[in-house]
Amino acid sequence: MLNEYFYEDLEVGKKESFPVTVTEKMLDAFRDITGDDNPLHCDEKFAKEEGYDGRVAYGMLTASFLSTLAGVYLPGRYSLIQSVEIKFAKPVYIGDELTVTGEITETNDTCGLIFLKVAITDGNGRKVCRAKMQIGVKKRDDQR
Repeated sequence: MLNEYFYEDLEVGKKESFPVTVTEKMLDAFRDITGDDNPLHCDEKFAKEEGYDGRVAYGMLTASFLSTLAGVYLPGRYSLIQSVEIKFAKPVYIGDELTVTGEITETNDTCGLIFLKVAITDGNGRKVCRAKMQIGVKKRDDQR
């Protein structure tokens, strides 16, 4: 489902969310792409020795779902992320079922910008990540 909201379709309070399950394959692919082989993310035994429940998902892997939120759900096709401010609250593990939710908190008609408040929660409803995003959105009459 790729949403195609134009700027004019959006207003403060509009929300979208989607689920995602973190997999071992995701962690391995992230390591392969970035070269980050920190044992906290790659070595189950090491992570447990450090007091975690298992391999900890990369924070930036979790944050990458913000791109999915903007590019697919809110606003979707006509978006361009301008800035993101992220805070990581709790570790994420393989098998965690996350819900990514964004809500428009402000709009700027002059610049065609929306501002989102984002929460990523785990299956127990605990926030694992929160963020603020500024996103440019195409206006209907924009002939880019």
